[in-house]
Amino acid sequence: MAAVLGDVRTGALDGVLTDALARAVARPLAQVRRAVMLEGDLGRTAAMALRDPSRLATVALRAGTPVQPMLASTAADVTEALATTGRASVEHKLDGARIQVHRTAADISVHTRSLADITERVPEIVALAATWPADSFVLDGETLMLDEAGSPKPFQETMSRFGSQGADPAIALQPRFFDVLTIDGEDLTGRPLAERRERLVALVGPDLVIPGTVTEDPVAAQQVLDEALAAGHEGVLVKAIDSPYAAGRRGKSWVKVKPVHTFDLVVLAAEWGFGRRTGWLSNLHLGARDPQGAFGEPGGFVMIGKTFKGLTDQTLRWQTETFPGYAVRETPGVVWLRPEIVVEIAIDGVQRSSRYPGGVALRFARVKGYRDDKSAAETDTIEAVRSLLR
Repeated sequence: MAAVLGDVRTGALDGVLTDALARAVARPLAQVRRAVMLEGDLGRTAAMALRDPSRLATVALRAGTPVQPMLASTAADVTEALATTGRASVEHKLDGARIQVHRTAADISVHTRSLADITERVPEIVALAATWPADSFVLDGETLMLDEAGSPKPFQETMSRFGSQGADPAIALQPRFFDVLTIDGEDLTGRPLAERRERLVALVGPDLVIPGTVTEDPVAAQQVLDEALAAGHEGVLVKAIDSPYAAGRRGKSWVKVKPVHTFDLVVLAAEWGFGRRTGWLSNLHLGARDPQGAFGEPGGFVMIGKTFKGLTDQTLRWQTETFPGYAVRETPGVVWLRPEIVVEIAIDGVQRSSRYPGGVALRFARVKGYRDDKSAAETDTIEAVRSLLR
């Protein structure tokens, strides 16, 4: 009940509850999943279904109602990605924040990947969306801050912008889009990516669309990856050119390739520092999501390593002020937390290890930044981490 009412912040049980809801109202699971995705809220969908299950079939994509975004799986390189997708659009993966832009007549709203409304914080994006030639639309994209040379600034600077108000040109966000879900009431999610990209370019113009090279040649895809890395981006997204937009799903149609391995993990605990870090919560205990319960309870998290690298004084101060609010218990030198805080960790690889319950250890793990735009339910799985084992 807590998860349905939205009291479980991690959302880790959403999949289980969606399955349970389908059984409870005797409706096809695919229909229930689609309704949850398009409503963007499991609790609201459950209340509707329990009152009148037939309404599930009437749920439609509506501009103004944020939907769960389509997600990508991972691959070690472009060759592996293309083997999964076939002919694909190979696009730069920006080191920005995911956004969803909605317009219905004069009403414009902007939402994060977790569907939070940030409209008031991004007036520059709202003003831009008001200029496009359609009465209604839903766009999917990224936004980031660029330096004077047009290169992306560090992700944390982009995220700090979300905490400020106003459109100071010095800290303006630059949106770039890669998909369109609907235009003037026409649901495009079932159309192939190639068509959706054409419609997107016609709506916002080519300069605001993340460029993509359509290919099935690993050499050509590698060239796009090299260009993306040279431009300061994370890597590439390889997207099957005929794929529909599967809101809320992490399937095989979209595959991300990031040569520097990064994982979004949860902070399970933090240790009190010593020496120069005395008085600060420092060394992080990191956990990967375990949806199948291979190492514990299904939907839980399994520890795979620790790190204290990449933490600035400002980050240490933030951790020390913030973590006690998530504390569930303390043992000597360690504060144990609810698994809700998401941190992006860069690693050079993994190795087999009996030291941690997940059976792997992270090599040269360092903190890239905290991801308050993501929930714990969106973090990487233990299977994804273990896939790097050779």
